[in-house]
Amino acid sequence: MISSLAGSSAFAALIWWVVPIAGLLGGLGYVVWVSKFKSKFESETSRSVGQFQRFQDSFRQELPVEEASLPEDVANSPEKL
Repeated sequence: MISSLAGSSAFAALIWWVVPIAGLLGGLGYVVWVSKFKSKFESETSRSVGQFQRFQDSFRQELPVEEASLPEDVANSPEKL
C-alpha cells in the first residue's frame, strides 16, 4: 500500500505541503516559547547553578577551627591522610 502511495502525484503534493507547514508551525512555536517561557526556565537554571556553585565553594572554604589551630607540622603530616 505504501509503494502505491509513494508513486502517486497526490502523495508527493501532500508531502510538499505538509513538510513546510510543519516547519512553519515548529518555528512559530519556538518563537512563542522563547518570547514567553524562556525567561522562566533561565531564572530557574541560574538559581540552580548558583546553588551548585555555593555547594562547590563549601569544599573550598578554610579549614575548620580545630584543624587550623594544630601546629603546622601536624596539620600537613602524611599520616593524617
